[in-house]
Amino acid sequence: MIKKIVICSNTFWSIYNFRLNLAKNLKRNGYKVILVAPKDGYMDKLKDEFDCYVIYMNNKGTNPIQDLKTTIEFYKLYKKIKPSIVLNFTIKPNIYGTIACSLLNIKSINNIAGLGNLFINQNFITKIAKFLYKYSQNKANKIFFQNKDDYEMFIKEKIVEKVKCDILPGSGVDIEKFKPIEIEKKDNIFKFLLIARMIWDKGIGEYIEAAKIIKQKYNNLEFFLLGAVGVNNPSAISKHQIQEWEKADIVKYLGTTDNVKKEISKVDCIVLPSFYREGTPRTLLESAAMAKPIITTNNVGCKDVVDDGINGYLCKVKNSKDLADKMEKMLNLSEKERIKMGLKGREKIIKEFDEKIVINKYLNIINLINQ
Repeated sequence: MIKKIVICSNTFWSIYNFRLNLAKNLKRNGYKVILVAPKDGYMDKLKDEFDCYVIYMNNKGTNPIQDLKTTIEFYKLYKKIKPSIVLNFTIKPNIYGTIACSLLNIKSINNIAGLGNLFINQNFITKIAKFLYKYSQNKANKIFFQNKDDYEMFIKEKIVEKVKCDILPGSGVDIEKFKPIEIEKKDNIFKFLLIARMIWDKGIGEYIEAAKIIKQKYNNLEFFLLGAVGVNNPSAISKHQIQEWEKADIVKYLGTTDNVKKEISKVDCIVLPSFYREGTPRTLLESAAMAKPIITTNNVGCKDVVDDGINGYLCKVKNSKDLADKMEKMLNLSEKERIKMGLKGREKIIKEFDEKIVINKYLNIINLINQ
């Protein structure tokens, strides 16, 4: 009998962009792979190759009635399809999906990919989240973290048992898909790009202020933003605010794209001044894999991708002046020095963050659990 494995996330978009190669590898290894998430446009891109099931999930809030509804839906679905193992990604599948699995004696492997803004300010909601994590992760068979900081914090605060835990190099990156692309530069304009959901916690305000500072000294610069605007997040930046920055000629907004590597290839440096509690930012991994130098904050998750002064620069958190200083430093490097910095970044990604490392860890633990 073919064993069924569920991959569950808060969007089919994230499964398509971050977990597709894992799903394909599991399928090649003889498993029947089932994908579970709330319905979105990316479900249609996946349903020809995999069975897809829609689950109700309120990704915006922490309404206990709605979360109970999600847990019940998980229970009913998993009772129906009877998977051997569920691979959970993102907060609500990690918590409520794991609880449902435990009630049905289904094994679960969880991936804690950063803690977002939930753990930035310690408040009552944070205490509830820690309780829910502790209760649910006690029932998981394996817990992967995407950076050492989150791993150590969860163990120190006794939220998880150390014996169950391991660290992954983020989500990994497909180094064959994301590789350097040579593009003939037709102008003398230096281009910075920030790729993220348009939320303040990603350091977008600091990026704008740094752009204002550096534009007072140089005129051969352009600053770009790429990512979804108007997202369901307390820290969301409005479309109107983006338009105001564009009118002031501070930044150009590129919208969203399914071909992010094309936009990465057009610019000289990738910037992410996030103070969000990241896992390991996928955009930084993809950019470094494409041999682009990076400027990011000395912050959880972000700092793991950059060796300061080797493949980019680390700046202080919530400090637009220091960010501007690092941008100016990058700008004043010779083209040869920037190319060398970018190539060092690709070397680092191949050595430490190749997606194959992540996939092999999953295959190994799945084989171990299935024995």
